Amino acid sequence: MITRNVNIANLKAGYLFPEIAKRRREFAAANPDAKIISLGVGNTTEPILPFTNAGLVEGARQLGTKEGYSGYQDEGLPLLREKISKVFYKGKFSIDEIFVSDGAKCDIGRLQMLFGAGTKIAVQDPSYPVYVDGSVLAGAAGGWEGTGYTGITYLPCTTENNFFPNLDLIPQNSLIYFCSPNNPTGAVSDHKQLSKLVEAAINKRCIIIFDAAYSEFIRDPSLPKTIYEIEKADSCAIEVNSFSKPAGFTGVRLGWSVVPKELKYAGGESVNADWNRIMGTIFNGASNIAQAGGLVSLDDEGLKEIRCLTDFYLGNAKLIREALQKLGIHCIGGDNSPYIWAFFPGRDSWEVFAEILEKCHIVTTPGAGFGPAGQGFVRFSAFGHRADVEEACRRLDTFFK
Repeated sequence: MITRNVNIANLKAGYLFPEIAKRRREFAAANPDAKIISLGVGNTTEPILPFTNAGLVEGARQLGTKEGYSGYQDEGLPLLREKISKVFYKGKFSIDEIFVSDGAKCDIGRLQMLFGAGTKIAVQDPSYPVYVDGSVLAGAAGGWEGTGYTGITYLPCTTENNFFPNLDLIPQNSLIYFCSPNNPTGAVSDHKQLSKLVEAAINKRCIIIFDAAYSEFIRDPSLPKTIYEIEKADSCAIEVNSFSKPAGFTGVRLGWSVVPKELKYAGGESVNADWNRIMGTIFNGASNIAQAGGLVSLDDEGLKEIRCLTDFYLGNAKLIREALQKLGIHCIGGDNSPYIWAFFPGRDSWEVFAEILEKCHIVTTPGAGFGPAGQGFVRFSAFGHRADVEEACRRLDTFFK
């Protein structure tokens, strides 16, 4: 009989968000009258707005016609790739440097396949769990020891370093996972910080996987929305992004990656060519209906809807942050990000999670689930209906005064 994949066996515990869902179900079963409000998982809640939704509907209609039918689109519709380059990168990249996909999370998993089991990994700590868990599944993480995996270098992002890591810790010739605006902390790196990151990557011969999935929540014009605003980033960075949060496409599934032709391996081989091979081998392209919706979302009217939707969630974030600060709870995020990172010094994150669930009937996310440096923090998500967020703020005020 075939033995179990040792990489799956190396996973420390269940994936964070299913574990939260399990604990929520258990609480609901024991408290059937409780009205539970979720400020935990980053899943959008508001309907897709009319102009973009009409694009999805029209995309589906066209597939039912002889003239409008289309089949596989492995790298994505050329017009959509061209528009992504124009809207997000000022036309910097050709369409064969942009690969449309079924979401940033899926791309991150495939990128781990691209670089393989022998790659050294460095991640922000705390970080989105898929960077670590995906590295484990790819065989690039080593075994579990203490609070982390032996094959992963954790880059602590704490209150002491203003949530930007010590880049001296990055190993030579490693893959660096970096997210800004950051999930879970909500911190956004500025030009100076990202310039230092790019410089470190070049000097250490590393490649950055830059997750920009929350870039459309940035309101401060001085903050970079893409790693490619930094000089020489196209020689050391891959960027992944998504329509999920800005356009409400969490259930539609549409994203993209940018792999510049200038990006090379140590031996001079093209990373772009290998990524094209990976995508063509194990992926037959994002849904053509989803791509039709993505295309219209980048029209002027669609971009207005993206601004409207992200403004709404940022309004939620402001309410949550102000409610927490009023209670004397130190937090960051919630201004250029839909996440608020709340500090409960000396407390265990899972204990705080349980207390907020039991006393306020609010689901949050324990910071320890995002990595060792997340201990003592809890993440609040702004993805929720406005009435629920307002009610959650009232509950917090009642129970934590």
